[in-house]
Amino acid sequence: VQALDYFAAHLKYEHNPRVRDAIAARLPGYVARAEEIRALLDGSPAPCGPGGDGVAAAATRKKDPRGGGGEDDERASERAKLRAGLHSAIVSEKPNVRWSDVAGLDGAKQALQEAVVLPVRFPQFFTGKRRPWRAFLLYGPPGTGKSYLAKAVATEADSTFFSISSSDLLSKWMGESEKLVANLFEMARENAPSIIFIDEIDSLCGQRGEGNESESSRRVKTELLVQMQGVGHNDDKVLVLAATNTPYALDQAVRRRFDKRIYIPLPDLKARQRMLKVHLGDTPHSLTKSDFESVAHRTDGFSGSDIAVCVCHHTPPSLFLHTINIWCRDTDTSH
Repeated sequence: VQALDYFAAHLKYEHNPRVRDAIAARLPGYVARAEEIRALLDGSPAPCGPGGDGVAAAATRKKDPRGGGGEDDERASERAKLRAGLHSAIVSEKPNVRWSDVAGLDGAKQALQEAVVLPVRFPQFFTGKRRPWRAFLLYGPPGTGKSYLAKAVATEADSTFFSISSSDLLSKWMGESEKLVANLFEMARENAPSIIFIDEIDSLCGQRGEGNESESSRRVKTELLVQMQGVGHNDDKVLVLAATNTPYALDQAVRRRFDKRIYIPLPDLKARQRMLKVHLGDTPHSLTKSDFESVAHRTDGFSGSDIAVCVCHHTPPSLFLHTINIWCRDTDTSH
């Protein structure tokens, strides 16, 4: 009876509609089981309910040395609640970013293609001791295209793509954050081939042992390390992809889990020219090849994000070169 009261209270204060529906669907079955157990203890015939299996089933559950069905149902309900929050992290619609849309970064694109495409299309390449990359760390200055590369992976890969941030894995409830991490990797294994992308991973996996580190944060890092190690699991078709601007802030054990670390630098001259053309798109303009080369030279030290802001937020093509000159003059102190 007390357990049913807890479920009724949970149903009253739960805001997630999926969890509410799951609890409401299970509650009649729990009531029927409670009536069966009460009838068994009283020695009277048990009523048959929508979720009841009769007196024999109730006796079997009571004598079950593993703890009974009620505990299993409670665990299943908790597991369903945790997974309901993680389902929103699955990218169901492709971002529509192709490999050709990423200017430069040829080495990073080739490594990601080998890790994402080859194991799915040509599994015969990975036999014996040969294994595909299981964890990628993209690091470099801000605005150089790390998250953009992840969008290209989500578009081009024929895999389930999980886009995760710290808010998806951190909870105010004791012990729930590490359960979210465990359920995330379990869902990825069930939906393999899959890719887990963790943006700004330094917000989750800073150095352990620091003075301002909480016990909850330490447990999350430990669970993430255990899951990435994959002990007892077949993670050949689960790829972990992470991005950070500050790799030196990551815990050493976390860095070691990423067997492939790729530096994403500022774009070179050729890449900047390509970015200018991509961002201008089909906008009418009178810029010549020499103009693009001149602008690319003037924007030395700019990141891909800087070039996108400079092009896309100053729409009149006739003022484009003038805008570039002003932008370069104003940012000489920072580039």
